[in-house]
Amino acid sequence: MCQNEILDEIHKIREEHAKSFNYNLDAMFADWQKRQAESGRKIVNLSSKRSLSSK
Repeated sequence: MCQNEILDEIHKIREEHAKSFNYNLDAMFADWQKRQAESGRKIVNLSSKRSLSSK
């Protein structure tokens, strides 16, 4: 299998993040939400999609 430097770097970053939270998914998720809120970017909610069926 080919080595991909970009993917290797992504895996390294993800591993470091997980390790910093002792692999606690709840803590990791809370951190992602905090970072998202602090980013200042517009958050798009796709949960309420309208049906495209014709009437």
